[in-house]
Amino acid sequence: MPHSPGARPPQHRRRLRRAALAATVPLLLLTAAAPPPAPLGIGDRLFPYLGNPGYHVTDYALAFDYRGNDRPLEAVTTIEARSTERLERFNLDFARGTVRSVEVNGARAAFSPVEEDLVVTPAHPVPRRAPFTVTVHHTSDPRGRDGGWVTTKDGLVMANQADAAHRVFPSSDHPSEKADFTFRIRAPKDLTVVANGVAAGHTTRGSTSTWTYRTRHPMATELAQVSIGRSAILESTGPHGLPLRSVVPAGRRDGLAPWVAKTPEHLAWLERRLGRYPFENYGVLLAEATTGFELETQTLSLFETDLFTKRSFPAWYLESVMVHELAHQWFGDSVTPRTWGDLWLNEAHATWYESEYAESKGGRKLADRMRRAYEYSDLMRADAGPPAALKQPAPGKKVAIFRPVVYDGGALVLYALREKIGARAFEELERAWVDRYADRTVTTADFVALASKAAHRDLSGFLRPWLYDTTTPPMPNHPDWKATGKPA
Repeated sequence: MPHSPGARPPQHRRRLRRAALAATVPLLLLTAAAPPPAPLGIGDRLFPYLGNPGYHVTDYALAFDYRGNDRPLEAVTTIEARSTERLERFNLDFARGTVRSVEVNGARAAFSPVEEDLVVTPAHPVPRRAPFTVTVHHTSDPRGRDGGWVTTKDGLVMANQADAAHRVFPSSDHPSEKADFTFRIRAPKDLTVVANGVAAGHTTRGSTSTWTYRTRHPMATELAQVSIGRSAILESTGPHGLPLRSVVPAGRRDGLAPWVAKTPEHLAWLERRLGRYPFENYGVLLAEATTGFELETQTLSLFETDLFTKRSFPAWYLESVMVHELAHQWFGDSVTPRTWGDLWLNEAHATWYESEYAESKGGRKLADRMRRAYEYSDLMRADAGPPAALKQPAPGKKVAIFRPVVYDGGALVLYALREKIGARAFEELERAWVDRYADRTVTTADFVALASKAAHRDLSGFLRPWLYDTTTPPMPNHPDWKATGKPA
């Protein structure tokens, strides 16, 4: 067919099509490119941006170089993880530090801080279901006021609950991500360093010493502990030869040693109820710091020294607080909540055994405390939500989840359960719970299921209102108890 005037030959039209396609490819690549770096999380209802998708951490190796509270610590965090999907990039939780460099499997990786996340782009994507190593060179700044490092009179301790571990080191900062830990800390040789787990080395070179510790059981990031200061380590043994090591300010050793010496008795008391203590060692860390709380950091519970030196409380009360934190080694540390909405499983049980100890030592009856809690239970639920359905914390107030409803309100759930199934079945349930789920994470549904098994009947219909309703159900065996909001 002849070409009409101005018509282009077929080969020219093919060249135009190729040129148009070439011009389109960059546009397609642009539109298909990964979205810009953004904070991610695993979808915890209360803390949606904690934890990270795409992998699970198995090991942390934390190295800190401490030269005083007035400057950031130089640090190296090495993370061993296993991917659950192909990772062209991934997030770590990290804030309050400067990142120097990142390596993935030994190769330099690109990184970008975004809010409280560190977005990492490895040189080569991590395959699906593959082990990989991340090494982050960074600083760790102790000069903040929102958790993480806490300054003491002569050094530092950690208080990471609920979401502050990533203000100390890069991590997947969520209790469902339990992992093994190794700590290696350099400090001036006149200071003492203690961390979770067991000592694995102590060397001195020139004016500095290096201390190494390793855990023997997996641990949640919020339970990590490092103490640096002019401290004395008090060592002894507990039941069945359990190694005990406690840390006190060196200048207050004599006055605090009698309190430390009560730990074997506390351990024996709890072991009679729960079975063997679940970890490699235990002790208390008495720090000259102002925190406003005590904390169940794994194998080394944190307390303020003022609690024991100001003599504002009777001895039975102080010991019951010590038992509270010790009970957490079973409930919260060994058996760990899978989400922050399951927090009541920690605090209810610790409150329960604190109260039982207060009854045995101070004559303060558990039933009386539970009756008072029942009277205020509706108010506690209105304030913070039901024990297993806490309200979302306000921005910047994440520790607001630690409200009375998870302490006395949660213990009230346990009291109702014991009244329902009887003391013997309840005691069997408690032992079975800490034995079956040792070193694991759990949900409220797991507890309901095991309670039903212990009672030989389905208790979900009984426990659901106690855990999730906005008003308090009737207390079994106590028809006279009223949730009035006023004392009887």
